[in-house]
Amino acid sequence: MQRRFFPSRQIHVSIPQVKAIIFDLDGTLVESLPGIAASLNRALTLHGLPGHSHAAVRSFIGDGAKVLVERALTGVSRLDLLESVLKSFAEDYAISWPSGTAVYPGILPLLVDLKARGIPLAVLSNKPHPFTAEIVERLFPENTFTATLGNREGLPHKPDPSGALEIASCLGVSPEKCTLIGDSTMDLDTAKNAKMKSIAVTWGYHDRERLGAADGIADSVQALSVLISQENNS
Repeated sequence: MQRRFFPSRQIHVSIPQVKAIIFDLDGTLVESLPGIAASLNRALTLHGLPGHSHAAVRSFIGDGAKVLVERALTGVSRLDLLESVLKSFAEDYAISWPSGTAVYPGILPLLVDLKARGIPLAVLSNKPHPFTAEIVERLFPENTFTATLGNREGLPHKPDPSGALEIASCLGVSPEKCTLIGDSTMDLDTAKNAKMKSIAVTWGYHDRERLGAADGIADSVQALSVLISQENNS
């Protein structure tokens, strides 16, 4: 049976003022575009199809691997290749992602500070759960996150609120006391649907002008830290 969360340590929150933070992964905590683009283009080349620029792949990211490949195949007459290209992408990415994925500068110190302040942290991604779990395990110190959840069978992906609500339940925090931080309209819609507060970061895969629905917008990690403090003290 596939584990839903990892690591499995549970935090019980009994002080009403304490809030929890749910982070998106790609474009929020980690820069993964180089690795995703390289694997996608190798999968396309393997099938005799043209590749895409990093700028184009950036626009494909956010709705999971299948939608990523679907967008990459837009305009291609051989849509029957979808499952084959998706399989090739997944196999390549499973091996090569470390060479094209890195934590954004300043994120690790921020997480250490938030942990020291007793704020429960989690990750919610539309990336397939095995990749999400592996990336979190390898790039972040052990026990940084109480819950990690990626796209898995039977769980609707963002912007459906199911994953966010499942994490809130795992953390023992009511949804209205959670803040969801992400880089896309998908994350903002998820927060709204889950009745959570939202903070958008502008260093990811959606341009700033698309993020106006957020409760707060951060252009730097330092600005994000300030917004979190304001949310936690409100």
